[in-house]
Amino acid sequence: MILKTQNNQETQAFGKKFAKKLKGGEILALVGELGAGKTVFVKGIAKELGIKGTITSPTFVLLRQYSVPLILRSSDTLSLIHLDLYRLKNNEIDSLGLSDYLGKKEYICVIEWAEKIKNKLKRFGNKVVWIKFEYIDENMRKINIKFQSSNVK
Repeated sequence: MILKTQNNQETQAFGKKFAKKLKGGEILALVGELGAGKTVFVKGIAKELGIKGTITSPTFVLLRQYSVPLILRSSDTLSLIHLDLYRLKNNEIDSLGLSDYLGKKEYICVIEWAEKIKNKLKRFGNKVVWIKFEYIDENMRKINIKFQSSNVK
């Protein structure tokens, strides 16, 4: 599926719409250059999940965890995990403890710069949704959504 957004508000609105389908256990693998709309999309997801406060890219802290309010949870606990792998080298990624979060029903994981762990995500099959953001111009973005096959080994 490919769509274009005309501005940040539309990109965020798409994130909100996408979040309506999330139940827990999903891994959203975001790819695209700096400024392509990845974090704006995550802001929309967080807003739809009822998460209050400012959502920023966790570039320097690497991971942010946000609790989803009780009224919107599909299980006893549900958290949004927002990861940013931009500044990490492959050998540093292994020390993050991603196995504590990835694919588990109590977490919705959104990973910016997910191409850095593409091989690690293959084992999660259809839990992974690849979302590529392309910078068209100052306002317009092209967003390509691809569901990873469940038979990927």
